[in-house]
Amino acid sequence: MNLSPHYQSGFANEFASEAIPGTLPQGQNSPQRVAHGLYAEQLSGTAFTAPRHQNRRSWLYRIRPAAVHEPFAPLAHTSFHNRFDEAPATPNPLRWDPLALPAAPTDFLDGLVTIAGNGGPAEQAGIGIHLYAANRSMQRRFFYDADGELLIVPQQGRLHLATELGVIELEPQEIAVIPRGVRFRVELPDGEARGYVCENFGALLRLPELGPIGSNCLANARDFLTPVAVFEDVEGTFELVAKFQGALWTAAIGHSPLDVVAWHGNYAPYKYDLRRFNAIGSISVDHPDPSIFTVLTSASDTPGTANVDFAIFPPRWLVAEHTFRPPWFHRNVASEFMGLITGVYDAKAEGFVPGGGSLHNCMIGHGPDAATFEKASAADLSKPDVIGGTMAFMFETRKVIRPTRQALDAPQLQRDYYRCWQDIGKHFAP
Repeated sequence: MNLSPHYQSGFANEFASEAIPGTLPQGQNSPQRVAHGLYAEQLSGTAFTAPRHQNRRSWLYRIRPAAVHEPFAPLAHTSFHNRFDEAPATPNPLRWDPLALPAAPTDFLDGLVTIAGNGGPAEQAGIGIHLYAANRSMQRRFFYDADGELLIVPQQGRLHLATELGVIELEPQEIAVIPRGVRFRVELPDGEARGYVCENFGALLRLPELGPIGSNCLANARDFLTPVAVFEDVEGTFELVAKFQGALWTAAIGHSPLDVVAWHGNYAPYKYDLRRFNAIGSISVDHPDPSIFTVLTSASDTPGTANVDFAIFPPRWLVAEHTFRPPWFHRNVASEFMGLITGVYDAKAEGFVPGGGSLHNCMIGHGPDAATFEKASAADLSKPDVIGGTMAFMFETRKVIRPTRQALDAPQLQRDYYRCWQDIGKHFAP
């Protein structure tokens, strides 16, 4: 059943995986008795009656049903939440330095800090934008998010994501998506880790349509990897943490919930190596809109307007002649949160560093800083320019991204960010 020791290839395909041969039932999903004394359980990520091409569900064959745990009780968490109405949304551009790595023992869950967001789980639309900084693996602790799927973007340090459906090993310049409701544990092979998380409350992330681009380029389905089945048969004292309607809840559980011995379906965690992205661009003048860098998209009820797009700005060649090659000055009906994984972003000379972030909301003017503008305006366009050793990304959404109070009060907020445009001179000469 398994196509490789660790992963299966393809995006949202119908997969089948079993850690013990002969576990998957043949011809029906829920037989009277499952092999090896297991329980059959369906995990649905869409409505039962969603169109076939949109329907996401997987059948899990597990040691105990997911219902076997003690009742949930509220769990206080001061920095991870969906309170996007704590402060007025500002029309000022915002930029943050990276989170400092913690001094006290802090796991992935405790290290989550909410920066901004919109909508929410009750609305079933919008996103939450979070940062994480951790120095300890999750110990005897598991987490699932009932509010949305989690797009995890590591910036520093590898992550070992042990999920119900298998294990994902993740490093910077790779991403992982943990579907809504899937239980998992995060371990830190390098001892420390830092990065970004987009919590998607809306339609499931999928590959964008290519239109006139054709059948190839951007992210290809075959490069998305889904884990194969592996299970834990461990009893003891564990904690199961759930995020439900913007709040955290905790329950005692007497076994590891990562006890799925086999599964089949198309609702599963997956990973993607951003370095496999096939970037395209102009070979004459100007350059296309940044939508050509979209890796994944979550559709809204308005065609062509995303609940959220995940776009990247990877290494690439710039060859267009008689044009301004970096991202131009612009104002956008959408709102943009940008992060930097490694290297230097080609629209900023300084201040935007790996692990940091910037927020430019609807119709806020932004673009290259003064130094970048002058350098690009004087560049020799008879020679191509190679942008190498960099990886930036953007969460772009139809709704205003509202920063949280803790993000506006954070010492990492660059309160002089606006100054990067103040040295832009007047060159008007009729």
